[in-house]
Amino acid sequence: MSATENKKLVEQIFEEMSRGNTRAMAEAMTDDFRWIFPGNWSWSRTWEPKAVVLNELLRPLMTQFTEYRSAADFIIAEDDRVVAQVRGHGMTTSGEPYEQTYCFIFRVANGRLTEVIEHCDTALVERVLQPLSGVTG
Repeated sequence: MSATENKKLVEQIFEEMSRGNTRAMAEAMTDDFRWIFPGNWSWSRTWEPKAVVLNELLRPLMTQFTEYRSAADFIIAEDDRVVAQVRGHGMTTSGEPYEQTYCFIFRVANGRLTEVIEHCDTALVERVLQPLSGVTG
């Protein structure tokens, strides 16, 4: 697939997520998908494959929100990589606002997401979210 097609896939995912469809990204993942938090903070780790991403990262994470939406500010693509700057807006179950800025670096193959590297406001995550199972700080 071309960079243009890969960019369109990510645009469609974030259009859905901006309307509150938090399943849009999961639906585009391959079975061997991996999610990477780089760096040296408590969530730094790689979740893989898709079943682990869903069961140990995304589902437990989303239970911490009463509402959550995210929308892309811009998306650029080259070859099989798509980079999206995204803003997340939510409210945690403990009543904390969650105004996050992300930089997602996706890898796309055959119209599906195979990997994402997520950069975000780690101080916000540490301050307002509960640690996930398997994540130590």
